[in-house]
Amino acid sequence: MRCVSIFLSAVVLAMFPGEACLSQQARAPGWSTVGTEGDFVLRDFRFTGGGSLPQLSIHYTTLGAPRRDSAGVVRNAVLVLHGTTGSGHNFLNATFAGELFGPGQLLDSATHYIILPDGIGTGKSSKPSDGMHARFPHYGYVDMVTAQYRLVTEGLHVNHLLIVMGTSMGGMQTWMWGERYPTFMDGLMPLASVPTQIAGRNRMMREMVSGSIRGDPNWNGGEYATPPHGLYGALEMLFMMTSSPLYDQKLAPTRDSADSYITSWMRGRMATTDANDFMYQFEASRDYDPSHDLEKIRAPLVAINSADDQVNPPELGLIEKLITRVPNGTFVMLPISDKTRGHGTHSLPAIWKSHLAELLSRIRR
Repeated sequence: MRCVSIFLSAVVLAMFPGEACLSQQARAPGWSTVGTEGDFVLRDFRFTGGGSLPQLSIHYTTLGAPRRDSAGVVRNAVLVLHGTTGSGHNFLNATFAGELFGPGQLLDSATHYIILPDGIGTGKSSKPSDGMHARFPHYGYVDMVTAQYRLVTEGLHVNHLLIVMGTSMGGMQTWMWGERYPTFMDGLMPLASVPTQIAGRNRMMREMVSGSIRGDPNWNGGEYATPPHGLYGALEMLFMMTSSPLYDQKLAPTRDSADSYITSWMRGRMATTDANDFMYQFEASRDYDPSHDLEKIRAPLVAINSADDQVNPPELGLIEKLITRVPNGTFVMLPISDKTRGHGTHSLPAIWKSHLAELLSRIRR
């Protein structure tokens, strides 16, 4: 994925760490090439919404090695799940991996087994742009979590996880992991998410993303020769969903700098985004609703949101009510500061890793 410029890459890393293309400078020497990559193929995969694929490929990156106790149970595996338009490899940068996976850090890859999958429809996993286009089966978060579990258990032969954590979409899927496999992990950390169906403005924005692409005649049922202009409007919606007014004002304090920034951002994203993939990624959230089974979550859980998150605005007060139904659940709202980046705060562990440390201390007692 080619970035517009080194400057733009570094800025986008701060704003959209889980979704942006990263330059070598932004990744920092060492992180861009670490780990072991692989592909796990699921045969005759059947989707909950109908349809199937004879082969569904799930790409992944791992760091470190699994360690088993005397009973053969893996005790050091950490599953990290990415956001809507990202991939597992996007975590391999100085901002995220450098804060968590490096020597002496909380999830040091010398002592932990880090699993970074690409979700269905993203990264190097099977996706519409591989050739099927809009004939690709419509997938949802339930399918994505099923594929993740099969990767972990069947592909990597891991029978227990220390932590499941995720950002944005990955945070939503973390709640689902806790409900579907309540004894499979020791702890959970969903970031930038709410454990209920997507409704209100969040849902409306996602519908506008999909509608902008599907409503463009040049989309041509998914068989476009050049990117449909509707993708431009969809990307504009992504920017507004995930940006932070305070940070954007500091980033572009003048008319001309604001114009220059957004022009470069849009040009870069239009050049590197496939319209079918992007549309499918947003439509996948339709089946998300863990609110009915929150009591099933057994592992200690720490949910973290940021007060300047436009996707999960704090004034709705949704998570404060829902967290009371999680037996060992705690919720943290990070205040707005010059370090937070709106929704993208989820990928800045320097801000929230003290809460991860507290969670790890609870589950390791």
